[in-house]
Amino acid sequence: MERQIEWHFSPLPRQAEALQYLSNDSSVNYVLYGGAAGGGKTMLGCTWQILRRLKYPGTRGLIGRAKLDTLKKTTVATFLEVANRIGLVAGKEFTYNQQSHIIKFMNGSEIILADLFLYPSDPYMTDLGGLEITDFLIDEAAEVSEKAFNIVSSRVRYKLNEFNLVPKGLITCNPSKNWIYNQFYLPYKNDSLPEYKAFVQALPGDNLHLPTSYVQSLTRLPEVDRKRLLEGDWEYDNSADRLYQYEELMRCFRESTENNGQMYLTGDIARLGKDRTVLCVWNGMTCIDIVVLSQKRIDETKREVQRLMSQYNIKLSNVLVDEDGVGGGLVDSLRCRGFQNGSKAVRGSQYQNLKADCYFKLGELIDKNQIILPIRYQEDIVKELELIRRVNPDADGKLKVTSKETISQRTGGLSPDFADAIMMRAYFDLVPNYNKYAFI
Repeated sequence: MERQIEWHFSPLPRQAEALQYLSNDSSVNYVLYGGAAGGGKTMLGCTWQILRRLKYPGTRGLIGRAKLDTLKKTTVATFLEVANRIGLVAGKEFTYNQQSHIIKFMNGSEIILADLFLYPSDPYMTDLGGLEITDFLIDEAAEVSEKAFNIVSSRVRYKLNEFNLVPKGLITCNPSKNWIYNQFYLPYKNDSLPEYKAFVQALPGDNLHLPTSYVQSLTRLPEVDRKRLLEGDWEYDNSADRLYQYEELMRCFRESTENNGQMYLTGDIARLGKDRTVLCVWNGMTCIDIVVLSQKRIDETKREVQRLMSQYNIKLSNVLVDEDGVGGGLVDSLRCRGFQNGSKAVRGSQYQNLKADCYFKLGELIDKNQIILPIRYQEDIVKELELIRRVNPDADGKLKVTSKETISQRTGGLSPDFADAIMMRAYFDLVPNYNKYAFI
């Protein structure tokens, strides 16, 4: 930069603590900052990224969120606000290309804006494959998978030797019971967090710039949300809306020697979009195989189902696939059982529909430790099943579960394909003697 930049950022105490960990003098590589609403998470991240780019010419940072569109509407808006506050002139000291999603500085440094959603059609996130970065910020990391975090972390190597830098990554989030809880908070709580990681919790009360009305609005949230977003409580009790205990779900992932049960196949069917087709093969209550297909035509999916039926000796009467949408074509072609999510519940009018009935039954089977799931897909399965909750547990009326549309809105497009395919196994326990067709 040719002119002197006027710097007007006075970090809050918690932000200053995080910046100390993020400095090159610290041995910490990854910092988790936040743990409540209103702690200045995004402001810190954007400020740190600008500082790094100005200090180290020609380096490359990454700012990512689960969905690029959300990133541009939220994190980038804060970035531009921070740049304006310190006197950086757009078009002079930096440029923002909304087509390439790259922010370039006049000293040759740049920031890449990244979509970090783990799409079924790209399980290895190949868009990041050849990328080299100097450091990264993952904003609202609870929306991002652990795999995405690991892949981004593995790309930090650009110009480290040139400036004698060590890898640095900042992630921000609110309290969540996911990989961040396991990787950062729980070890921090148990005083076993590795030296290369740090956790800085910032509560609304730590941010002197927050409007009083905003803090008051947090006090009026439902108990679970209030504990998370106002009190920064990572151990919040979210069991009221759960269909099963989290500990019991984790027990499902184990090896099994069961080999004498009836064979079943359940499937959540997609076509050529971003959703996946997930096919589960069951020996009794044990899921012994999962096949994931991406962007397949119905005839290709049909051949795969027939292959699995032949390989595992599965009767056509024990094949159940999602009949809603494109799955209807597969049901008609195979003449197998079709699962209609919105159809009448089996166990009576207290359930909103068949989907709710089966999810509640699955919850019972999980709590009784009767379901066994493959360890290979544990992260995907847990992530999706944890999103399926009882809707309005304190209200009277029919028992309902989280809709696919609600999950998509909350997660930026995630479809619970694994969860739905597993849920369908409960159908055979609810309707063991059903026979829609005259099977041979």
